[in-house]
Amino acid sequence: MGTVHARSMDSYPMHGRDLGVNPDDLEVMEAVQETKQEVLENKDVVVQHVNIEGMGRTKEDYLGYEISDVFAARNLVEVMRKSHEARQRLLRLGIFKEVEVVIDVSEGADALPNGLDVTFEVTELKRLTGSYNIYVGNNEGSMVLGIKLPNMFGRGEKLTFQFSYGTKETSYGLSFFKPQSGYYERNFTLNLYKVTGQFPWSSLKETDRGFPLWMTDHTLKWEGVWRELGCLARSASFAVREESGHTLKSALSHTMVIDTRNSAILPRRGALLRINQELAGYTGGDASFLKEDVELQLNRPFIWGSVLSASLWGGMIYPLGAQPTSIADRFYLGGPTSVRGFSMYSIGPQSEGDYLGGEAYWAGGLHLYTPLPFRSNKGGLADLFRTHFFLNAGNLCNLNYGEGPYAHLQKLAECIRWSYGAGIILRLGNIARLELNYCFPMGVQSGDRICDGVQFGAGIRFL
Repeated sequence: MGTVHARSMDSYPMHGRDLGVNPDDLEVMEAVQETKQEVLENKDVVVQHVNIEGMGRTKEDYLGYEISDVFAARNLVEVMRKSHEARQRLLRLGIFKEVEVVIDVSEGADALPNGLDVTFEVTELKRLTGSYNIYVGNNEGSMVLGIKLPNMFGRGEKLTFQFSYGTKETSYGLSFFKPQSGYYERNFTLNLYKVTGQFPWSSLKETDRGFPLWMTDHTLKWEGVWRELGCLARSASFAVREESGHTLKSALSHTMVIDTRNSAILPRRGALLRINQELAGYTGGDASFLKEDVELQLNRPFIWGSVLSASLWGGMIYPLGAQPTSIADRFYLGGPTSVRGFSMYSIGPQSEGDYLGGEAYWAGGLHLYTPLPFRSNKGGLADLFRTHFFLNAGNLCNLNYGEGPYAHLQKLAECIRWSYGAGIILRLGNIARLELNYCFPMGVQSGDRICDGVQFGAGIRFL
């Protein structure tokens, strides 16, 4: 009985991580099977059995959803393609270290002349795994240590403990993850965490203890947080001291993301739409508000390998009842990742040099990214760099909600801060990007802090 080996087809990897299958590269182990091979290549086939070997604690019913499409294949090419897709789905579950595929001719009393058996040979992850990572956020970095218990009960469940130590934030948390069988994107997650962050632009220190609970297709989350606000320095303003103390926040939030970009770090084409809504107070707690935040980005290739990009951010927080919004919930603007040429979060309302955030904001940017000039050829280190020309603008303020929408728009259109400049960008794989820009801040208002000249930025999300 011959075995069809998957050895060398790039478009359909079937064995290990990098190998594939091509009908022209099929190898039959025994010459007496040449007739059978012709049948498999040129005529319809039937997948009679799909087996999974190597399972220990994983439940068979949980994997049935991921491999069921293989039975729908009607010829050999379809068998290879659907087997590859099933292999990718099995790896995506995060419970296997390796998944290999073997396609055999069916044998046994019920074997059909054109029958095939597909076997997935899996290697499960260990019951306990560890990890360490370095993350670069918006102008900050952190080291993350983690311990994971994957596939705890045999149906993709995962328990994770993480400790993070960063330049501005320290946190630790425990999370439990449970995917829906057959729909991995829809999952249930429960977190317990403690986060301590420092916000020098507001002379503020914040400690949050919470237990968010969310389900994803879109992202629907409930979060209960015990917040402790304190002064970062003795020189903190009275407005910041007034907000110090313990509060409880209970909030429901929903996030929708549509992302067609070819890269999240430095895209060449595609668009991004992100809408986030948060409602606090209806499920208890001290905070009571409705918050909306929108992000839009468009990217298009331009001449000579350059890329044109446009982005727009906007948001508003509306207090419900007589309680004013907290300094921890308001919006902040300015810095190398938003309106360049201004210091970090140094635009808008402030008191004695401490920035208090605003209840409404908008920011927009136009960018031209080009390859480095005078490079000799494509490829190599030069492809990680781009020259960058930009024009940014935005405003942050508080609103009088007794006035109408026209008055709100008029206030947002007043005192617009804007900047322009040029610089160099370094892409760090798909992790983050670094920017070194020379900035010319304009429209500076009293109390704003500017960064006139060279400004460095690091992060993932840029205006």
